[in-house]
Amino acid sequence: MIREQILARGVRDPRVIEAFRSVTRELFVPEHLRYAAYEDSPLPLVCGQTISQPFIVALMTEMLELRGDEKVLEIGTGSGYQTAILARLAKIVYSAEVEPELSRVVAGRLAQLGITNVVLAVGNGVEIFRDHAPFDAILSAAAPEVLPEELVDQLAEGGRCIIPVGAADVQHLWLLRRTDGRVTRERLDAVRFVPLREKAHEP
Repeated sequence: MIREQILARGVRDPRVIEAFRSVTRELFVPEHLRYAAYEDSPLPLVCGQTISQPFIVALMTEMLELRGDEKVLEIGTGSGYQTAILARLAKIVYSAEVEPELSRVVAGRLAQLGITNVVLAVGNGVEIFRDHAPFDAILSAAAPEVLPEELVDQLAEGGRCIIPVGAADVQHLWLLRRTDGRVTRERLDAVRFVPLREKAHEP
């Protein structure tokens, strides 16, 4: 997976590659889909959520340029795979998920892996960790139709944010950087993510 899906497509940060080697993706995939754990495609979870394809996880992680001392905000814990990768690369990760069931399962998985530098919470990812801002890096695994300025406000000086933005049929990754008090915004590749939600799925 690492050679064909990540290295071959241009991800080069050695710390990111090592993090991928240390986190087994199949642990974060539903048991009946583990045969597909190392395919470069998203896989469904409960409540309409997904685990992103490995290349996108690697690409978004590399764009944060983590060096090990950062405080990171993750919006959309999902399966916890991205969370575990971030935890290998940063000092602490604050991760929000609207679905209580997913957050509960991820807590167990992270404990199983001995990962202790993650703070999980259930709720609106844009709001729930505001008291811990500013963040050195922000990564969203869910797409708002419009970039929330209240999220941008939580980005620290020198910080970077990677987030998909747009309606379900037209989304792009955006890379934000805060430098000298100003935030620059760069539109990147077209992507498809689940929409950003403020509350849990109603059955």
